[in-house]
Amino acid sequence: MMTHDPMCGMEVDTATAHRAVQEGKTYYFCSAGCRDKFLHPPDASRLSPVPSLYTCPMHPEVEQPGPGLCPKCGMALEPKEASEEGDDTELKDMSRRFWAGLVLTVPVFILAMGGMIPGDPMGRFVPRTVSKWIELFLATPVVLWAGLPFFKRAWRSVKTRYLNMFTLIGVGTGAAYVYSVIATLFPRVFPESFRHHGEVALYFEASAVIIVLVLLGQVLELRARKRTSGAIKELMGLAAKTARVVRDGEEQEIPIEDVKPGDILRVRPGEKIPVDGQLTEGKSTVDESMITGEPLPAEKAPGDPVTGATINQTGSFLMRATKVGADTLLSQIVHMVSEAQRSRAPIQGLADRVASIFVPAVIAVAVATFIVWAWMGPEPRMAHALVNAVAVLIIACPCALGLATPMSIMVGVGRGARAGILIKNAEALEVMEKVDTVVVDKTGTLTEGRPAVTDIRGNGQLEESEILRLAASVEQNSEHPLAAAIVRAAKERGLTLAKADDFQSTTGGGVTATVEQHNVKVGKPEFLEKGGVEGIRALRDAARDWQETGQTVIFVAVDGKAKGILAISDPIKKTTAEAVAALHGLGLQVCMVTGDNEMTARHVAKLLAIDDVQAGVAPQDKHERVKVLRSEGHIVAMAGDGINDAPALAAAHIGIAMGTGTDVAIESAGVTLVKGDLRGIVKAITLSRRVMRNIRQNLFFAFVYNALGIPVAAGVLYPFFGLLLSPMIAAAAMSFSSVSVVTNALRLRHLRL
Repeated sequence: MMTHDPMCGMEVDTATAHRAVQEGKTYYFCSAGCRDKFLHPPDASRLSPVPSLYTCPMHPEVEQPGPGLCPKCGMALEPKEASEEGDDTELKDMSRRFWAGLVLTVPVFILAMGGMIPGDPMGRFVPRTVSKWIELFLATPVVLWAGLPFFKRAWRSVKTRYLNMFTLIGVGTGAAYVYSVIATLFPRVFPESFRHHGEVALYFEASAVIIVLVLLGQVLELRARKRTSGAIKELMGLAAKTARVVRDGEEQEIPIEDVKPGDILRVRPGEKIPVDGQLTEGKSTVDESMITGEPLPAEKAPGDPVTGATINQTGSFLMRATKVGADTLLSQIVHMVSEAQRSRAPIQGLADRVASIFVPAVIAVAVATFIVWAWMGPEPRMAHALVNAVAVLIIACPCALGLATPMSIMVGVGRGARAGILIKNAEALEVMEKVDTVVVDKTGTLTEGRPAVTDIRGNGQLEESEILRLAASVEQNSEHPLAAAIVRAAKERGLTLAKADDFQSTTGGGVTATVEQHNVKVGKPEFLEKGGVEGIRALRDAARDWQETGQTVIFVAVDGKAKGILAISDPIKKTTAEAVAALHGLGLQVCMVTGDNEMTARHVAKLLAIDDVQAGVAPQDKHERVKVLRSEGHIVAMAGDGINDAPALAAAHIGIAMGTGTDVAIESAGVTLVKGDLRGIVKAITLSRRVMRNIRQNLFFAFVYNALGIPVAAGVLYPFFGLLLSPMIAAAAMSFSSVSVVTNALRLRHLRL
């Protein structure tokens, strides 16, 4: 779209200029002043708006500013950016043409078919010399107006040399209509071989009925395609429309678009959380099922992150907005799902290659059919030749073939999104089906990813809760990750921490402080022994048992005497054992590759029945391990959540990132599990297998349908059974095949994951 520079009047390609600037590319203006005025005009109304990019649902590589038709398949282009409302323009247009065409076609069909009824009752009321003009009058708007989009697409396919289904429809219906018009206006130009009982056969009803049936198929297909984008619209509909912002101590409701990072927002019970952020005050439980697929609500306290569009359940709280607009998790999910739905699976290449030679071959078969029937067929030979050639063109339309893969991909990706499985592209969905080995990191993937107090043991002199309270009172002054775990454990148990005075920290040893007039030491046994603490030996046996399972042991002493020990470890996620067992049930091998120590890794692997373990592995070695597995012929999926996992995620056939991990890991992966739960891998593989099975079913039906339909339409059964396939029946069958393919794909919406 061209517009004029507001400064000098030179022409500027608006869409290209804006897109280039947004993507950081170069676009040349006549001067810096023109550039500034163009990008930041004082009066925005003087410039034309930047048109949205449109793409083909079947050929996502086709893009253009604004709506139009795909040069490859002739389908109407759709907006690239998802919209909650959707665009029903094509559906409304096709529906209007269908109903108008149907009303006009019914009397044409009755008049034409009346002669086949014994006694020709219709002929008594409407003589043939009159009915043919009525048919011409009624069929003409059906073909030339209702069917106009098909003829436009057919002509475009010829111009671009991308022959497609509309080529066949246009040639078939056009030939039948033009032939009938000439036969009505100039019947004497036709020889006897075109006549039946002295009259030239007309096929107005065939061309009109075919147009109406194809329109019906288009309407049903467009309605079904509209349902395939239901996942995106459902996700977009989850977003809150307003937010309650707290400014200067007062609450006011503002549109969600006006929320800025750093704003403090109030969220009441039952309300949607407006944007991504962090709790600053209050506690609550939040229903995150629409994002994660996890039915149980998550407890939230100050400092915990919350996600926009999830639902606050019990308490009122304040939160600080951290991500708004396109940066929110919901917006990123919508974008990722939209991109994945438009991507192409490798298996689609098979359908494309077949379709590229299929249409020319069908036209050749139709020509051969016409020649054979005109030469050897029964009288009227030319009429039979034309009808059978048209039937071949119509029934062979490869629309079902073109729809087979994209429809399944669109529905499957949407179903995965609702279950918290984000598929980056169709190739990832296809590869996932073939995976036989899953490589997992330990920390943050099999385990929670942060240390926690897993056990407490005293020597009988103090209660376990008191040991934890005193240790946490000292450790609250420390920044060490293990100290944070101790403090967190005390708070989770509702213990009240005391003030710690004279705090001292010894690097690599432990900490000391005075708590309620008691000297408290927390740390390694060697640190406590150097400080003159007694009674440590009695606790060492218990500590050794914990250490053999890979746990870190912290000793606690009060007033120079050992009182107890704390076990700290990175606990295994509650769902991990179930997930590993399910992966084994799917026939997959599970390998753990971790940078953690050998003892801890072996203990975790034993608990989870993991097939292979490699511990103490550096990031580059994880990458190499994945490459070794690939060289051995395995189809490898790598699951991880850290920056150090990114190279291995990229090296695997398919990378699976935990949604709770880093952006780098997520960017390197083909699949993201929003919940960060390994059970999502089981769901993703199940989804992939079902989608690919669905695609193969669609392709099989499309291939078999055409393989059987073309010979029947050509008349191979006529010598044996006297059977011919009417072009109208061929059109109905062709439309039904497209609808059946889409309907089969829609079954994936109800897949249980």
